[in-house]
Amino acid sequence: MGTGEAWAIRDSDVMGNGVYLSTDSGKTWNHVGLDETGRIGKILVDPKNPDAVLVCALGRATGPQQERGVYRTTDRGQHWERILFADENTGCSGLAMDPHNSRILLAGMWQLEMHTWGEFSGGPGSAVYMSKDGGTKWTKLEGHGLPKAPIEIDVAIAPTNSERLFALIQTKDQGSLWRSDDGGEHWQAVNFQRQLIGRAGYYIRIAVSTGNDNEVYVANSSFLESLDGGETFREVPWGGDNHDIWIDPFNPDRFVITDDGGLNITTVHGRGFHRVQLPIGQMYHVAVDNQVPYYVYSTMQDGPNMRGPSILAPLEYGRVVDTGWDRRMGGCESGFTLPDPTDPNIVWASCYGNEVTRWDARTKRARSVSPWIHTLDSPPNELKYRCHWTPPLAIDPFDHNTVYYGCQVIFKTTNGGQSWTVISPDLSTQDPSRIVSSGGLVGDNIGQFYGEVVFAIALSEVQQGLIWAGTNDGLVWFTRDGGANWTNVTKNIKDLPPWGMVTRIEPSHFDAGTAYVSVDFHLMDNRDPYIFKTADFGKSWRKISDGLPKHPLAYVRTITEDPNQKGLLFAGTGNGVYYSLDDGNHWAVLTAGLPHAPVSWAVAQRQFHDLVISTYGRGLYILDDITPLEQMAQKASDAPVRLFEPRQTFRIFPNGGAWINYSLKTAPRNPPKIEILDSNGAVIRKIDGLARAGMNRVEWDFRYEPPRLVALRTTPPRERFAAHSALGNQGGGSRTNGAPGEIHCSPYRGWTELYPAAHHREEPKFERK
Repeated sequence: MGTGEAWAIRDSDVMGNGVYLSTDSGKTWNHVGLDETGRIGKILVDPKNPDAVLVCALGRATGPQQERGVYRTTDRGQHWERILFADENTGCSGLAMDPHNSRILLAGMWQLEMHTWGEFSGGPGSAVYMSKDGGTKWTKLEGHGLPKAPIEIDVAIAPTNSERLFALIQTKDQGSLWRSDDGGEHWQAVNFQRQLIGRAGYYIRIAVSTGNDNEVYVANSSFLESLDGGETFREVPWGGDNHDIWIDPFNPDRFVITDDGGLNITTVHGRGFHRVQLPIGQMYHVAVDNQVPYYVYSTMQDGPNMRGPSILAPLEYGRVVDTGWDRRMGGCESGFTLPDPTDPNIVWASCYGNEVTRWDARTKRARSVSPWIHTLDSPPNELKYRCHWTPPLAIDPFDHNTVYYGCQVIFKTTNGGQSWTVISPDLSTQDPSRIVSSGGLVGDNIGQFYGEVVFAIALSEVQQGLIWAGTNDGLVWFTRDGGANWTNVTKNIKDLPPWGMVTRIEPSHFDAGTAYVSVDFHLMDNRDPYIFKTADFGKSWRKISDGLPKHPLAYVRTITEDPNQKGLLFAGTGNGVYYSLDDGNHWAVLTAGLPHAPVSWAVAQRQFHDLVISTYGRGLYILDDITPLEQMAQKASDAPVRLFEPRQTFRIFPNGGAWINYSLKTAPRNPPKIEILDSNGAVIRKIDGLARAGMNRVEWDFRYEPPRLVALRTTPPRERFAAHSALGNQGGGSRTNGAPGEIHCSPYRGWTELYPAAHHREEPKFERK
């Protein structure tokens, strides 16, 4: 298995870390090298020798690199040899093997470089190569009907006819499909259909049926099929935003098409499909409101924006009837989705194309309130306002009617978007060489690679009028008077390299002069973590990310401070989330239950003490109850047993319960016992604790001790009914809930200290309007 997104997608793309091998049908995997190849688009296994494997590596694509090209192993990845290398700017975009003669190989090489301000591809390094000795020697195919560089390529060899070769090529002035019927000696363009290479930087994949050399498939934003060797294609409804095709070598009726959301599998040659929806979601940001239970808000790639309750939906007759989630609340797949902090019925959202919307839950309708005309597929140097694919949006914590939105300037509205004013100058470096058309051979300008724009806006909740802003070309600004005057403090950040993307600015919840800034340099081919802190309004800065690990996915996408505990920080990187108890001096990873994925945003919900994160690949996650971390940040302890003060807890049906958190320096011989006391000191519940060294958590469900089973001297008639009645509540405790008030968690054996009270409340009555 090769890792990394195969194509140049957008600024939030994901690098890989090489190749993995499974020898037990995917149950377990071992890493087998090629760590620095970045993006692996295809792997070919010799059908006669499973130890012999070829890898097509595009590379990181963010700068010159030696680890691009085609690699070969003959010992299952113990040793690798680079067998095709065009140059440091060119990687492998397509690879094919003749299934009847594994020594016959065809490769497409694509020159590509990608930065925050543009994707540039298709240079002179791009070409089609052929080998007839298993990859030891390669011949660059030039002339004979093939187009000259610059080009972008995928290739295929017909499984039923080794003489028939295909090259799907994007060129500047023509395209799309070239074919050879004499084993690559001569080529001819057989199709110029623009749709075949519509957005080649995102998807360019060709495959030939294993049963018919005239049946050709092209995976693109749509799916296309040819039955005459590629001379004509028709669009078939077999998916959208397609990326790859696998055809069973022994049964051409069985093939798989992959797309942005999962797999479409057919065993009847496309007459029917089985859809496999994978548990994935590329989320751009996440926000929370102040309802009880609070709601989570986010935007998902190739999906709508959405919001839903932070607790699981109740079951009715064993199934979920209403999940409580709203979708398509304006906005779109990218950008921000933010609730009004005083009225969760109002939801603001931003989107690419300079789109801003305001949604009202009472009418279930969104209204476009964009500050300027919509722009889509426009080169940034031809626009009045350059607005990014993920344009920043922020609501004033002192006035919920005041909303801010960023392009290269910052806009402000105070009347629900009816009118906007510009409150800043162009905050970017304004370098004209980085305000250019993107896309390479064919322009692709929908905002992912707009350079010189505001990428982060943040408002202080301590001092009114204090606004911070950061750009995707590495500048940090602030204003203390609501935008009348701006100060550039970038030069004060001594350890900050140039041209980084300021991914987030986090003003402190406790001190007006303090702020944290995360900067991502991975599109400048620098994957080190960068987080800085100021405590004097940007006059001086301290780098606080040196305690984070360094590796290809270490770059930081977000930084947030816990709103309940000063100095407790959370950082989201390219493959996980980390926390610091001491204001960034030391960092530790949070991994339990969280798969490795880029963490795009993080926020701590103040009232519930939960950490909520969005990941770019695995959806949304909530770490319930971070009060132990908050209390560890307040006071370190080396005690053998530490019981943490429970958070305030709401009794919410059906998920109400109080967490009891404690840490054990060593694992005890017997499980600890926990008693729940009422305000008079009477024991109302006993719970067996966990006996693991480290952090432990148990839940009290607000119930009293269950009744004891009554032992009868004689067996009554209708025995099974009596037994059922007597045993009915054995598992879950009494149906009587504990009375509202102070509930004490007390040690039962071996603990000597009386620990503080936990509070639990009746579920508040609120009405959804």
